[in-house]
Amino acid sequence: MISPGLAVGVAVAGGLGSLGRYAVASALAPVSGRWPWGTLVVNLVGAALIGLVVAVCASRPDGGRERVVLATGFLGGFTTFSSLALETVELIDRRAWFAVTAYVTVTVVCGVAACAAGLALGGMWRR
Repeated sequence: MISPGLAVGVAVAGGLGSLGRYAVASALAPVSGRWPWGTLVVNLVGAALIGLVVAVCASRPDGGRERVVLATGFLGGFTTFSSLALETVELIDRRAWFAVTAYVTVTVVCGVAACAAGLALGGMWRR
């Protein structure tokens, strides 16, 4: 059963994450041009942060609730797979094959590395 208080926390955190994503995308819009910098930045930062959140919350007595609010709520609103998918299709439509390959590769490889770094940082921080 979902607790109403936790659901509200997830909703508020998700809204804040979405506002954060909008702010980053707006700030990077002037330099984005043909490369989706805003989505790449939020997804890589979000990958690092989710690793850190998971690692830190694992050591806390009520970390499960914090993890849900921060990871599902805030980072769920902040990161965006749907924009990644759309921007990849737009690059395909433009036949920008190098950009398609680079964008998907950088997002996945660097995202996994960023998540691992966040987990490692969280593990070091707990000690």
